[in-house]
Amino acid sequence: MLANTLVLNFHGIGDPAVPQAPGEDRYFVTEDIYRRTIRALAKQEADSHAKICITFDDGNLSDLTVGLPALAEAGRSALFFVLAGRIGQKGYLSGQDIRELVAAGMSIGNHGWDHVDWTQLDEAGRQRELYDARMRIADEAGVPIDEAAIPFGHLDRALLGHLKDADYSRVNTSSRGLAMDGAWFRPRCSVTSDFDPDRDIAQQFKQRKLVRGTLSAPLRRLRFGI
Repeated sequence: MLANTLVLNFHGIGDPAVPQAPGEDRYFVTEDIYRRTIRALAKQEADSHAKICITFDDGNLSDLTVGLPALAEAGRSALFFVLAGRIGQKGYLSGQDIRELVAAGMSIGNHGWDHVDWTQLDEAGRQRELYDARMRIADEAGVPIDEAAIPFGHLDRALLGHLKDADYSRVNTSSRGLAMDGAWFRPRCSVTSDFDPDRDIAQQFKQRKLVRGTLSAPLRRLRFGI
């Protein structure tokens, strides 16, 4: 079976509400790019005979104010990865906002507490990022948190082992490429400010990328022991 799932990952939509770290501005897209992307999904799926999923990282307030309405209009759902330490801060989702997403049929996941590199954590850091953050987000959302998204895309065998031990049902990464449907390790393609849905989505389903995504799965299992 060929890899046939494309996961498009958004961060912020519109202008950032708070100053961003150097280089992170490029992960904020205009409302026009975002809305055109969501409107394009059904046709792109039909044309490619593949599946396209949407995720969001960081818990920016635009997830609710812009992200949710366009999803609802298109009849689609998405998975929102929240930073526990930013809940309720300026420019980020509050607990009520998260519950509103859940009530609208959206899913919530863990992106950690402080947006740090998980490969550099000591035991106390892993407790905070993988466990305490998960509990805080679950308390706010009112639902169990089963999935995680690794900050910055930094990963290694040890980290994936810790995530397995923490019983996450799936781990979402920033490794580009297509995913195998239902796989525990899920690559995603982050949408940036120069993204063009009419051009860039179709590019992901070219035959060589389908083959590359399929071959990457067993190679990852060998490399990372997953």
